Amino acid sequence: MNAHTRAHELIDAAHAADPARTPDGRPAELVYADRVEAWVARLTPDAPPHLLLAARCQHLERFLTPRNTYPEGKAGYLQWRKFLYQKQATRARELVIQAGVPEPEADAIARWVSKTDLKSDPGSQALEDAAVLVFLENEIGAFAAQHTNYPREKFVDILRKTWRKLSPAAQHHARTLELPPAIAALVAEAGR
Repeated sequence: MNAHTRAHELIDAAHAADPARTPDGRPAELVYADRVEAWVARLTPDAPPHLLLAARCQHLERFLTPRNTYPEGKAGYLQWRKFLYQKQATRARELVIQAGVPEPEADAIARWVSKTDLKSDPGSQALEDAAVLVFLENEIGAFAAQHTNYPREKFVDILRKTWRKLSPAAQHHARTLELPPAIAALVAEAGR
């Protein structure tokens, strides 16, 4: 077994510990990893194996640090997210090194997972694009349902900020997603 295959197994074993399950009984974190990796592979057909491993690490052991362990509000959310980027990057590097992935690749994985040099690093941008596309394709409905008190303008503002994070290629893919009509209208408005 090569190092990349072994790293994939170690990462997925970590995901399997997620107590949250999807309706089909799979660990939620593992389903998320599959989705992010699929988008990276679609956006970057010549993606090297270590970029695909990084894609699997976007929410690596996120369940160990729930959002409610940080203060409510935007400042608390940003602190939580920054902490997770570093924690997930460190853990991803540990696992891939354990599997025998070369250090330069392990360092790149950690950099991409930590969202370092977003917009200027193609690997970091590919992971960001994939994460946003997974959100739009699979999670935005649940997000909207949790925030029914938000006025339309706030949703559009959130989506506009999210839209700006996407590369032009990812924006193109986002426009082709089949979304519920009300959500599609918000995404279209944000993407103008």
